[in-house]
Amino acid sequence: MTSLYDFKLPALEGGEIDLSQWRGRPVLIVNTASECGFTKQYEGLQQLWREMGHSTPDGLIILGVPSNDFGQQEPGDSGQIKQFCQRRYGVSFPLAARSIVKGHAAIPLFQWLAKEGGFLSRPRWNFYKYLINREGHLQRWFTPLTPPHAPRLLEEIQRVSAQRR
Repeated sequence: MTSLYDFKLPALEGGEIDLSQWRGRPVLIVNTASECGFTKQYEGLQQLWREMGHSTPDGLIILGVPSNDFGQQEPGDSGQIKQFCQRRYGVSFPLAARSIVKGHAAIPLFQWLAKEGGFLSRPRWNFYKYLINREGHLQRWFTPLTPPHAPRLLEEIQRVSAQRR
C-alpha cells in the first residue's frame, strides 16, 4: 500500500469505508475507545469536524477507529459503540467498525501507519491521532496526551489544510 487511498475499512454501521473517496482531503485518524480516560476527546473531535470538516468539500475528514486493544476499554458491539458516541458526544464523523490497531494482527491501515511513522508512532494507548496530508501520506502523529484542541495539532491541521495539490 502506498497511500491512505489504497485502504478500505468495515464501517461501524455496516458496509465499507473506501478511503479513496477522500482523495485530496486532509484526514485525521484516531483510534478510539468508549471507556477510556481520554474518551472525552470525542467532544473535541466532533467540534473539529463541525468547524473544519464536513462544511467544506475539501475540509478535514475525521475517522474514528474504535479498538478494544488497550485495557479492554471498547467492549461493546457496533450498535453499542454507535449509540454511545452519538448519545454522549453527538459524534457525526465517520466511524469504522471495531478493529485491532496494534501488533501483528493490526488491520492493514494501522500496519501502514506504523510503517509510515516508524516504531514510536505505533499506538500504545487509545486516542493516538494520525494526520494525513492531501497526498494521502502521514504528515504527523500525536499521542493521546495531545487533545483535539491543542495548538500544535490545530497548527498542523491548518498547515495541511492550506496545502493545495
